[in-house]
Amino acid sequence: MSGGLLVAGTTSDAGKSVVTAGICRWLVRQGVKVAPFKAQNMSLNSFVTKEGAEIGRAQAMQAQACRVEPTALMNPVLLKPGGERSSQVVLLGKPVGEMSARGYHGGRQQRLLGVVLDCLAELRGTYDAVICEGAGSPAEINLRRTDIVNMGIARNAGLPVLVVGDIDRGGVFASFFGTVALLSPEDQALVAGFLVNKFRGDVSLLEPGLDMLRGLTGRPTYGVLPFRHGLGIDEEDGLRISLRGTVRESNVAPPVGEDVLRVAVCAVPLMSNFTDVDALAAEPGVVVRFVDRAEELADADLVVVPGTRGTVRALEWLRERGLAEALVRRAAEGRPVLGLCGGFQMLGEHVEDDVESRRGHVPGLGVLPVRVRFAPEKTLTRPVGEALGERVEGYEIHHGVAEVLGGEPFLDGCRVGQTWGTHWHGSLESDGFRRAFLREVATASGRRFVPSPDTSFAALREEQLDRLGDLIEEHADTDALWRLIESGAPTGLPFVPPGAPGTPGASG
Repeated sequence: MSGGLLVAGTTSDAGKSVVTAGICRWLVRQGVKVAPFKAQNMSLNSFVTKEGAEIGRAQAMQAQACRVEPTALMNPVLLKPGGERSSQVVLLGKPVGEMSARGYHGGRQQRLLGVVLDCLAELRGTYDAVICEGAGSPAEINLRRTDIVNMGIARNAGLPVLVVGDIDRGGVFASFFGTVALLSPEDQALVAGFLVNKFRGDVSLLEPGLDMLRGLTGRPTYGVLPFRHGLGIDEEDGLRISLRGTVRESNVAPPVGEDVLRVAVCAVPLMSNFTDVDALAAEPGVVVRFVDRAEELADADLVVVPGTRGTVRALEWLRERGLAEALVRRAAEGRPVLGLCGGFQMLGEHVEDDVESRRGHVPGLGVLPVRVRFAPEKTLTRPVGEALGERVEGYEIHHGVAEVLGGEPFLDGCRVGQTWGTHWHGSLESDGFRRAFLREVATASGRRFVPSPDTSFAALREEQLDRLGDLIEEHADTDALWRLIESGAPTGLPFVPPGAPGTPGASG
């Protein structure tokens, strides 16, 4: 086999990332040497590769599905939003500057097409198959001229396109038809068909609609994937996370000890790498909630202040909502608080920021003896160390440089009483360290909670990826997918104009 496929979606969050990962895991189980690819990703959830390159966590997860080491080639352009109108542009794993959306789409994006195509060509020359993920919708006609991630990459690389739709949202047939109908004839020629995602119920009830869709578009449906809980791993967008009442997917298994452990995560603006708490949620008996009100900290055994792309803005948000005062009071009472990356910086004495917010000297919460100065260069490393007598691995992504002035050493940061701070993302995925940390939290909180000695976060992640592969293998037309990846889009697919005869609302 030698080929590729672009997984597009009718909308954001249609399931492109998990479908791509599922196809990758299915292929690698067939003995295919496969790699993931996303030309351009907009996400605050990122990862550091072994060579020190920053890429989207979704592509790192997809690389794990492929059982290969992630590289910058798999996500050559990463956009990290710093607000509603600007993003940091990360090219081949390194930041190259801030840019407004208008400036990016006004010219910069198209100049990146050559870089993107070179990366894809290198991957295709190394692997038997490359499964590409699109972004948003391929029918964003206002952006088509500068598109390098959907039909722009498909057209230039000759990739067949599979369009995924989330039927749980409703309107999936209209979304499928509208997506195809809005494309040019040249783009439509690459759209091979559809994949229904998150279906609940009897598939036989859906089949008449799928037959009508084929009659209207001339394109088949390659599968209907059932709704499954707990498969939204390593989501891309921290900006869209729902705050009120959100509970991270967690084990329903009862706690090993007598008590559960309650974790509250402050849902700060521009929250980054909120996937850090997935390892906590994986523990039986640990309940993780995202909160945005001070009173929601009252019953928490542990409060996590997560990373953010806007440290100064997040500090202001904490103060406006009374969360800052609650955190300071909590630290003084010896109740557990963990600051990760930007959260660690906020817990310090002050932040000197002439890079990110350009606000200069800004007071921190003052609960850790740490002073932070933002540097123009971004720290991108994969450190290994020891804490609480256990080996710890992590990764760092930050402009802030912390000067630790006291306290007890804790990874790259420090600990004062039951307040902890570190830049190390992913540290809680180290099983022994996570258990030791949770034992400390339980003791400080007076909870009879015991971490499970059998929970392996890496094994749970592998199980999730296998479940994604099972979804494709059991509910998709894998023979047809194989032909599509190997041979490209079928020839002779009809052009579907908007308002075509036989469609609702058509005239004539």
